[in-house]
Amino acid sequence: MSESNETGEAKEPGGTGEAKEPGATREAKEPGDADGQDLREQGSAREDEPESAFTVIVAAIANLGIAAAKLVAGLVSGSSAMLSEAAHSLADTVTEVMLLAAVKRGDRPADEDHPLGHGPERYIWALLASVATFVGGAVFSFYDGIHSLTHDAEPGDPLLAYIVLAIAFVLESYSLRTGVHQARAEARLLHYGFGRYLRRTPDTAVKAVVMEDSAALVGLLLAAGGLLGGQLTGSGVWDGIASLLIGVLLVYVAWVLGRSNAQLLIGRPLPARLRASVREEILSVPHIVDVLELTTLIQGPREILVAAKVDFRDASSARQVEWACEEAEQQLRERWPSIRRVYLDPTPGLGTQPPAGAAGTGG
Repeated sequence: MSESNETGEAKEPGGTGEAKEPGATREAKEPGDADGQDLREQGSAREDEPESAFTVIVAAIANLGIAAAKLVAGLVSGSSAMLSEAAHSLADTVTEVMLLAAVKRGDRPADEDHPLGHGPERYIWALLASVATFVGGAVFSFYDGIHSLTHDAEPGDPLLAYIVLAIAFVLESYSLRTGVHQARAEARLLHYGFGRYLRRTPDTAVKAVVMEDSAALVGLLLAAGGLLGGQLTGSGVWDGIASLLIGVLLVYVAWVLGRSNAQLLIGRPLPARLRASVREEILSVPHIVDVLELTTLIQGPREILVAAKVDFRDASSARQVEWACEEAEQQLRERWPSIRRVYLDPTPGLGTQPPAGAAGTGG
């Protein structure tokens, strides 16, 4: 197998008789090629990731302060929904710490012991964060909600709880605004709609912040509804129902985030249209006549691996094959900087007869 280097240095093929200016085919294809821009602009615009870390840190600080305030308000008012929201915010704080670890550890460069880098490690931490959301938030909310329904206690004074909910709403809104601002900026760079970006982005840290802060705002409204229902009816049933609904909300968030990270851990390829564009780019290189097999793998938000079995012209020399591999790697990395590793395996085409005397022919 021929492995292209990762430096992306321009090398001028010699003796091919078909040499062309690197990137000429790429430039001719770019207009109107939305999929062709997906990873090109993602890689160039996000070479570093301080913004993702800042988004996570803002969310963690906000959630920790909110959790403490909700706990005090829940104990004073006797509201199970407020206690569920305190557990929700505490779980979110733990989640943000894990996401920060995911961002930092996943960005470490490749080394001798980890030749393909540490990109997938971010998805392990992010998966653990989704488990923390389920265990720390949803399970407690279900328990507290069921306890409130089976022990119909008289609600206490909700004034402090309302004040805390209002402050928490403002803080959560600011945290959500930070995450949405980053997500929308990246979605514009990739020519995606906001919803499509959240569904398809491999940056699960930003996705988690946006989803968890959105769920936090909905949870605050549910808690306020439970308090208001108890205040108007004098029954704690409404508070218990609100707590159960908060639990359902957290289960949904944990499932979506867990599923996204699991897919990326197992190995998710590039979208079909992007794979077709990668295949076309490889075929544009002189001496390459067919791509027999193409494998792509997302290893991180800015790390894509491309491996292909490639059929070269039978008349091509070993030198021409080597330079064709170099040019293919250069064109792919120029068009999509997120493609960090390219492996091309010269392979005979289907139906090609081995030369006389080749190994395995019995000659």
